[in-house]
Amino acid sequence: MMDSFDYFVIGAGSGGVRSARIAAGHGAKVGIAEEYRVGGTCVVRGCVPKKLLVLGAHVAEDLHDAGRFGWTLGEQRFDWPTLRDNVLAEVDRLTGIYQTTLDSHGVTTFHARATLGGPNEVMVGDRRIRAGHVLIATGARPHRPDIPGAEFGITSNELFHLERLPRRALIVGGGYIANEFAGIFNQLGVEVTLAVRSDTLLRGWDRSVADRLLAIMVEKGILVRLGTCPERLVKRPDGVIEVVCAGGHRLETDLVLWATGRVPNSAGLGLEALGIELSASGAIPVDAASHTSLPWLHAVGDVTDRLQLTPVAIREGHALADTLFGGRPWTVDHANVPSAVFSQPPLASVGLTEAEARNRLGSVRVFTSDFRPMKHVLAGRSERALYKLVVDAATDRLVGAHMIGPDAPEILQALAVAVKAGLTKAQLDETVALHPTMAEELVLMR
Repeated sequence: MMDSFDYFVIGAGSGGVRSARIAAGHGAKVGIAEEYRVGGTCVVRGCVPKKLLVLGAHVAEDLHDAGRFGWTLGEQRFDWPTLRDNVLAEVDRLTGIYQTTLDSHGVTTFHARATLGGPNEVMVGDRRIRAGHVLIATGARPHRPDIPGAEFGITSNELFHLERLPRRALIVGGGYIANEFAGIFNQLGVEVTLAVRSDTLLRGWDRSVADRLLAIMVEKGILVRLGTCPERLVKRPDGVIEVVCAGGHRLETDLVLWATGRVPNSAGLGLEALGIELSASGAIPVDAASHTSLPWLHAVGDVTDRLQLTPVAIREGHALADTLFGGRPWTVDHANVPSAVFSQPPLASVGLTEAEARNRLGSVRVFTSDFRPMKHVLAGRSERALYKLVVDAATDRLVGAHMIGPDAPEILQALAVAVKAGLTKAQLDETVALHPTMAEELVLMR
């Protein structure tokens, strides 16, 4: 007899797990399939372990500065396997929590690859399953360039399992993953070179904060090579990797990390046979409510390539389950979604950049605060923070906020509420500063 579910979810990452849990809470009979580990990219080999490595790496800076604050420390030695194994243990704990959540809501979990077998049908191994609705929540994977010797480089997937840290690392890419791991490796004592194909870091971010990050990274000893594009990798018998770049320039390194973007996991699911035409990037086309052109088939998260952010996937999955099974249809607003780069120091952003605002609104006012955080002053560091507010001159509404500096993502979350709510610059000005903090700069800009 064929198994039957009201709702079957392919992919047990953040979006899939949330959608399955909410649907089950509405009374649906729900199945979910995961071919790797429950929890998905964010929990297993993305945001969570990455942030833990960022925290571990930042300790190096605090240890360096401790003397200026009166602390005398003994011999300092960093042990990579200790940090790595503690991070992986935390990942194990979280995947267990995700599985418990599914179990406690009565969701049936299949630890196997699932594909589409036909209309309203899913194949899990050799089992054919019937489903009223099917959700594709298979996420994305790191892009690996199609060049000779590309296999000698690793991606962020493998990085969390390194046996030992390399002496030298070449990180290829200019996006958030590249900048985050450049900061991590640098703080942990690795000689880091960042190879960026374009002439700028963090395309799409506000230029002033991205340029500030570039300056600080160079000051911290990271070698940034703009306009550099690897064309071939050769691994020598001694383990050294030779990287041949466009124009014939050669680099030598002990590790190459590909951080050149992420590709939707849509191949081999059987979508094409059902008439679903994928985008050029491999994304599954969906409408605002996450429906495909087939009334029973839906997709959320990175596989749709709308906004590749975990909280967005979670909301999309939640909205879909409420719409299909809860009698409460709603859609996710993809405007003014905050984002962060956990570089050293971190960046955070919400809303329109200055350039976007000038193109879209015409008349804008820009406010900036460029300062040395109190902690850096006492530590004798020259590193400066930069906060920037973008205001629609016609309405005085705050339409964008961008910052780089210690704890920038923690500070920006509150400001994201202000942008989303359409608060004005005058309302920020009316707010009394909380002193002495870095965040007070947000209500003191004149």
